[in-house]
Amino acid sequence: MKPARKQRLILIGLMVIGASIATAFALKSFNENLMYFFSTTDVVDGKAPKDALFRLGGMVIKGTVERPNDGMMVRFKLTDFSKEVTVEYTGILPDLFREGQGIVAHGKLNDKGVFIAEEVLAKHDENYMPPEVKSSLKNQSAPTKQE
Repeated sequence: MKPARKQRLILIGLMVIGASIATAFALKSFNENLMYFFSTTDVVDGKAPKDALFRLGGMVIKGTVERPNDGMMVRFKLTDFSKEVTVEYTGILPDLFREGQGIVAHGKLNDKGVFIAEEVLAKHDENYMPPEVKSSLKNQSAPTKQE
């Protein structure tokens, strides 16, 4: 094999290895930052991960919003009209947050099954509902056909 051809072959091999390493790093980063959506029924049924961040969506149950102390911590319950999950959030809630409204929260479950939210997102007008929450609520309220 001629020296010039050998150098080109080595260069192409190094480029393929470099591209493979870059792709591996990109896929690893993407998988670490994925955040799945779960309904309250999924969380209660144990389908949600215990050690990873995920999104939880549902409707805030009327009469469940409470502030246990003078701090910024808020506790409330979410439902998909089937099952309920208690959510705790420390921070300033969105202006549009209120009881009876749909929200999506980002966070993880603690050992007691309480969802510890890092961020709470509320809908922005009367007609909008996050698509994940809408489909989750539709699945829960759809009557099942019994034969």
